[in-house]
Amino acid sequence: MLDIGNFIIIIVGCSIAGFVDAAAGGGGLISLPSYFIAGVPPHIALGTNKFTSTSGAIVSAFTFFRNGKLTSKLIKFCVPMTILGAILGVRVVVLINAKILQPLVMVLVLAVGIYTLFSKGFGSENKFDENNLKIKNYIVGMLFAFILGFYDAVFGPGTGSFLIMFFVLYYKMDFLLASGNAKALNLISNLCSLIIFAIEGKVNYRIGIFVIPFMMIFTYLGAKFAIKKGIKVIKPIFVSISLLTTLKILIDIIK
Repeated sequence: MLDIGNFIIIIVGCSIAGFVDAAAGGGGLISLPSYFIAGVPPHIALGTNKFTSTSGAIVSAFTFFRNGKLTSKLIKFCVPMTILGAILGVRVVVLINAKILQPLVMVLVLAVGIYTLFSKGFGSENKFDENNLKIKNYIVGMLFAFILGFYDAVFGPGTGSFLIMFFVLYYKMDFLLASGNAKALNLISNLCSLIIFAIEGKVNYRIGIFVIPFMMIFTYLGAKFAIKKGIKVIKPIFVSISLLTTLKILIDIIK
């Protein structure tokens, strides 16, 4: 059992992560290291972090949905494909060396961050019309949802960034609406991964139960803050998280 000092480290880290993740994703860059610093074994840290972050994802997705920042008509077609992709990803994860993916993902996430940083009008205006979607638009969305569900199960870093970028580029959403939709699909892939971690006995529920209330409160505050402040808040956080994700992957490669 952890001492009170290490519990505080995890609670503070996960609270900050929940707030940041609700606004623009990438909370795992903060929460997971908190578990490591507190001395939680890596495999247990991964499973427990998935447990606590999933609770935050539920609050975030629901808050965005309740405030009209989620396109339910499109998402209901993407969700099953995300589940299918995540299940397949979990099945083949043992066959894929994550080191192979790292350089490619690092370049892609860095490109996403730089493009967003220097494209002033990018994601600032919502041109998405759910009522004018064609069959092709649904198929593309379902295919991308499948790929990202698979990727999230196999590797993970950058999933939120890729989802937001896809919704902004392809569907012409603003960052706020794109974030809401990304949260919904991220929640589904998180749940699938959590089930696997739970079956493997890699979740410390005693830690998770203490952390979850803080995670949920700060995730709610982060979602409300993002919805209230809008693009001017989400965009810089999104760029920062993209660059931090790139740095994390680079450090993993060097190790």
